[in-house]
Amino acid sequence: MAVTTRQAELIRQSFETLQQRLGPASMVFYEALFRRAPQLREMFRDDLAGQGMKFMTTLGTIIVNLDDPDAQGDKFAELGRGHALIGVKASHFAPMGAALIETLRDELGADFTPDLEAAWQAGYDELAARIIRRGHIG
Repeated sequence: MAVTTRQAELIRQSFETLQQRLGPASMVFYEALFRRAPQLREMFRDDLAGQGMKFMTTLGTIIVNLDDPDAQGDKFAELGRGHALIGVKASHFAPMGAALIETLRDELGADFTPDLEAAWQAGYDELAARIIRRGHIG
C-alpha cells in the first residue's frame, strides 16, 4: 500500500521532533534491533553510535520524498546494494521495522499516536520494499 500524502506529512513532522534526540534514538534503535534479531549484530561495526547516526540521517534524507514512488531511485538502489554487500536479506527488514517502531514509540511518547504509528509502518514498509527491489536483495 502506497504512503498517502497525509501519512508522509505526519512522518516528516514527527521526524523533525525526533531530530532533537537522534543520537540517543539511534542507540535505542540498535538495542531494539539486536533484542529482536541478535544474529544481525555481527553485521555492524563496533561504532554503533556512528552507524546509528548514519542510519537516522539517511532515514531523514529519504523520507523527504516518501510519497513520490519515483523519487530517489538511485539512492534506494545504492542503499540496497550496500545492504546486500554486508549480507542483509529481505527477511531482515521486518525486525528492523519493528525496532524502528519501538524506537519511535519510546522517543516520541504520547505524540506517537495510532495514526502516526500506522503512517510510520506504511512508510517503513514502502522504504524497505524500495530498497529490496532496487537493490536486488533476496
